[in-house]
Amino acid sequence: MEEKEISQAVIGRLPRYFRYLGELKDEGVERISSQELSELMKVTASQIRQDFNNFGGFGQQGYGYNVEYLYQEIGRILGLDRTHRFIIIGAGNLGQALGGYLNFERRGFIFSGMFDKNPDLVGKEVRGIRVQPMEEMEQFIRDNDVDIAVLTIPKTSAVEVAERLVHIGIRAIWNFAHVDLNVPEGIQVESVHLSDSLMKLSYNINRYLEENEQQCEKK
Repeated sequence: MEEKEISQAVIGRLPRYFRYLGELKDEGVERISSQELSELMKVTASQIRQDFNNFGGFGQQGYGYNVEYLYQEIGRILGLDRTHRFIIIGAGNLGQALGGYLNFERRGFIFSGMFDKNPDLVGKEVRGIRVQPMEEMEQFIRDNDVDIAVLTIPKTSAVEVAERLVHIGIRAIWNFAHVDLNVPEGIQVESVHLSDSLMKLSYNINRYLEENEQQCEKK
């Protein structure tokens, strides 16, 4: 049977479902309806049901969803039932902040190594991980079965480093460099452009202010 193609919009909502369900589980909630989940997440109940139906549904009409089961199943869909080893390339402020984020391990992402070309940063430690020179990156990936590389480096270096990562066989790149990476099919890339997110926030602020000004003018 041909596997159903799931839209990126649905996949993009799964981590949020997982987070909310985790909070409900920690609060001792055993069962929840799509309507109750809708009120918490500000997503329509029909959208929630449509999203879950892509993976089999998980619930029963008039019965709702078992929170623990749904949490585990979405975690499995997201691949969180296995561990992923990752390295950070770029030991500046952003790289160090990501390396110090403990919640990665709770989700099965194991911070394994950090690399930088700046000799002033090489040898420093971030949560017990020593910053290594870039020359040691390829061998470290081979020896430690690294799945994911996190790029927190300037865009001038990112393309070259990405090419090295592809050549060594990295499976995925989490890209914080302000450049779009062109990689072969099969290499997964998730780009995070922080300034894009800030500009989106700026747009929403301006739209809100303009709407308020228009309402004031009508009064």
